[in-house]
Amino acid sequence: MKKITEELNIKFDKAICYSGFREGQSPDAGIFPSYEQIKEDLLILQGHWKYLRLYACDEQTDTVLEVIRNEKLDFQVMLGAYIGAEMNNFACPWGGVYSEGQLIANKEHNINQIEKLIQLANQYSDIVFALSAGNEATVSWTDHYVPVESVIRYVNIIKKGAKQPVTFCENYVPWLDHIKDLVEAVDFISIHTYPVWEYKNIHEALEYTKQNYYSIAEKYPHKPVVITEAGWATNSNGRGIDPGNVSEDFQSVYYQDLMKWTEEEEILCFYFEAFDESWKGSPEPMEPEKHWGLFTLDRKPKKVMENQFAELMKA
Repeated sequence: MKKITEELNIKFDKAICYSGFREGQSPDAGIFPSYEQIKEDLLILQGHWKYLRLYACDEQTDTVLEVIRNEKLDFQVMLGAYIGAEMNNFACPWGGVYSEGQLIANKEHNINQIEKLIQLANQYSDIVFALSAGNEATVSWTDHYVPVESVIRYVNIIKKGAKQPVTFCENYVPWLDHIKDLVEAVDFISIHTYPVWEYKNIHEALEYTKQNYYSIAEKYPHKPVVITEAGWATNSNGRGIDPGNVSEDFQSVYYQDLMKWTEEEEILCFYFEAFDESWKGSPEPMEPEKHWGLFTLDRKPKKVMENQFAELMKA
């Protein structure tokens, strides 16, 4: 299996998914973190993680890249475009059905995202080391379904416009069959693995993650495979995740086991995620989508991070 560090010409290091939306902020509302808020976040993360994954070419991403450059912070970024639904997905439990006019508007938005991705990749070529043509847009349950043919087209457009390696970030399952035609288009494969969403308990978690990873890496040995999301929630209201399977203790176990394995094997793994995000999912406070961070919404370290960030506990 080909090492991702060779494909990307990078040194192996720790990686994390970053989104800086705080209470009252969200991409849906168009309210984004300020320069100073993002600077505060990145100063917390600096020195502990080298690689950041960003999800959309929006105002937040503009500011993140600006902060990294202006403040001379030691980060490299995997930059993603957010592509919206181009087809209805009637199998999605929480939406996924749109008017024809909305689908047409989404296609225009997607092209704009891809063009912005290329522009930022070239403008910040010293910071952006890899590009993604989208996120979880082909899996069976997505509310923003995009046909694989469109994703391949976007990958090819990006390759023509930017020099960085290009991928597409998706749950591991579609890579096994549904999007196999995408494999040859991308420079490397990016998978998401969430044992707790699949009702695995903490004792089964790492082994299941390994199974997910190797099912793809062994199927496509000529393509490097990155884990662009893996994490463990700390709260749940029972929607999709058994509340008995999540806690700060379980997150700590999974994080430590995951980091040990990926470091030993030099598998680039973006941990999901840096900070809790209150805007996600349903309005219920214990909605699991809100509770994946290694840090709380108010930037306090959870149990797994306490020893490394003792000074934040006192702040």
